[in-house]
Amino acid sequence: MPAPSPGSPVQAARTSVAERAARIRFRRALSLMVMTLVAPGSAQLAAGGNRRVGLVALRTWVGMWLLVVVGAVAVAFDHGLALTLGSTPWFLLLLRLALLVGAVGWALLFMDAWRLGQPLTLGLAHRRAAVGVNGLLCFSVAGALLFGAHVVGVQRDLMLTMFGSGQVTDAHHGRFNVLLLGGDSGAGRWGLRPDSLTVASIDEVTGRTVLVSLPRNMQNFPFAEGSVMAEQFPDGFDADYLNGVSTWAQDNTELFEGSEDPGVDATISAVEGITGLQINYWAMVNLQGFKDLVDAVGGITLNVRQAIPVGLPHDDFFHYIDPGTRKLSGFETLWYARARYDSDDYSRMARQKCVMNAMLQQVSPSVALRNFQSIAQASSELISTNVPASEVDTFLELALKAKSQKISTLSIVPPMVNTADPDIDLVHRKVTAAIEKAEGTAAPSKGRTSKKNAGAPVTGGSLGSLSEGYAANQAGDLASAC
Repeated sequence: MPAPSPGSPVQAARTSVAERAARIRFRRALSLMVMTLVAPGSAQLAAGGNRRVGLVALRTWVGMWLLVVVGAVAVAFDHGLALTLGSTPWFLLLLRLALLVGAVGWALLFMDAWRLGQPLTLGLAHRRAAVGVNGLLCFSVAGALLFGAHVVGVQRDLMLTMFGSGQVTDAHHGRFNVLLLGGDSGAGRWGLRPDSLTVASIDEVTGRTVLVSLPRNMQNFPFAEGSVMAEQFPDGFDADYLNGVSTWAQDNTELFEGSEDPGVDATISAVEGITGLQINYWAMVNLQGFKDLVDAVGGITLNVRQAIPVGLPHDDFFHYIDPGTRKLSGFETLWYARARYDSDDYSRMARQKCVMNAMLQQVSPSVALRNFQSIAQASSELISTNVPASEVDTFLELALKAKSQKISTLSIVPPMVNTADPDIDLVHRKVTAAIEKAEGTAAPSKGRTSKKNAGAPVTGGSLGSLSEGYAANQAGDLASAC
């Protein structure tokens, strides 16, 4: 039978049938890839592939979604569960391994779906398009899972490096007392002299927080009864300022048998003696690393009430942060919190509290998630602490509760206290009163409301002056004082 001539109706019909068949094969190949994306393993079951592989993949996929749904429901009823899982190293390791296995397995399923699509039967154009689609899906899905595994690994490393397996302590009188130390170590300094000392006293149920700050230049104070330092200085510490306790202890480590950090232990005994509070845990903040943390969250916004110097006059970068509502970088925030040029120690303490408040209020969960990797890296270089990893979820939950409440502050500074010869009984009464007021158990005050600091000059981040005191150093609502 003679072959139909080119352009004849028969040849046109045959060409049309061949084109339709090619399009069908191409659509089938794409469908198998989409099926692998939507329900991994379904392509193997539908296209005559390895049924055992398909069943295992599909059942794993369904089981994963069941776990996600059950987990979402559980978290909806118990928000703390997410914090617990997110801070548990063994769970994070299991999740990371699951993501890694999922990335490799899913990529192999995409490759098998490409094989089942019979690429050699496709035309050149369709074959190239199928390769592009399969490659895009394969690398997108596997890449997303691998990135997720990396993020989970970063979180797990953070939990393991920052937090330890120390002893868990119960709240004292319903409150956790955490000593926050601002590290000021560097060239030309002996040991570690804390630049700032603040006790965060946190209600174990509500998260209501009172910040009790101590000046680094306090002298002649007692130590907690029964401590090593109390035995060495029964009449009070007269060898140096408060921030020199750590250095003294590090120079006399033989007195602190079994102590992993004599400097911190000695400082804790001093803070307990001064405030009357029992310290549960401590956290040492590297103030230089603090700059990286602020940058990691995109900066923080502060109400700059007076020009704040950045650096000292002899520095080539010396300038002032102008008054007004300013979004500051990590470098600027560090100087805002630490500057003493044209100012004083107690104004600086007030500004540091304003920075704490801004960080708590402005770093939302969404901001933390968007900048998680940078925050985790900065945090690992920023903080050392003895808070056990098992207690991290407790403090994260309390931090979320504290975010929606007022923060109270009390600073043991002039004019309330003479830092050279402090009245410790007065300090104890003031600390107790501040906590009772925050808890709502204090007796109502009599007389008219005090208008202290009304119309007073301002310094940096808070109303007030050196002679009258700075509002942020003694406030029932820190946000309003800043």
